[in-house]
Amino acid sequence: MPFTADTFRFFRGLVRNNAKPWFEAHRVDYERDVRAPMHALIEEMDVRLARFAPEIAGDPKRSMFRIHRDIRFSKDKSPYKTHAACWFHHRDADRRVGSDAEEGSAGFYVHIAPGASFVGAGIWMPARPTLNRLRDAIAEDWKGFARIVREPRLIRRFGGLDDEAMLKRMPRGFPETHAAARWLRYQSYTAGRRLSDGQATSARLPALLEADFARLLPLVRWVNGALGLRAARRR
Repeated sequence: MPFTADTFRFFRGLVRNNAKPWFEAHRVDYERDVRAPMHALIEEMDVRLARFAPEIAGDPKRSMFRIHRDIRFSKDKSPYKTHAACWFHHRDADRRVGSDAEEGSAGFYVHIAPGASFVGAGIWMPARPTLNRLRDAIAEDWKGFARIVREPRLIRRFGGLDDEAMLKRMPRGFPETHAAARWLRYQSYTAGRRLSDGQATSARLPALLEADFARLLPLVRWVNGALGLRAARRR
């Protein structure tokens, strides 16, 4: 069950009418055109991951992010997200993402939105203890890390590491002249690429994601290895 033009039609309507009455009036559309195909995609990708990255898993009940926004500390009180997303993480790690995860992992992320779908991998804005462990590991094995993130196919397809969240100065404890200075200033270690609306609604989306996940797997496994999370040969 792939995403369809109706998936994007729902989100375009939600952008214009981000309020509970509209959402409740279109809940059937959400369940049919967003939730159901996302659950189907998660199940399909979990089967595929079991073949080439069995330590990474997805669960329709837990891998799909909630449509409701956390508005407690936001000036924007719009109640709903205008995209759908899911997360595949290491089975031995916290399933939460970012600073919410006490013991997070690198994994794979899929984001579906009109004109803004994308696939990504890595670890996003980890909690400070996790980030410190990663920086220590990079400082110790910066050549090994550089081989992963400078791999030509990774650069060609994904443009290398996403450098949006970088410190202007070196983190405390590392000299400005450190050989890994470029990498140590990152606060996230992720890579990814945009998907066209046609790709996002194609029946071939699972195969496309499998190919991208496979190309991004060395980054995911390097980060997880630095956090003490092992790769697996089978489930």
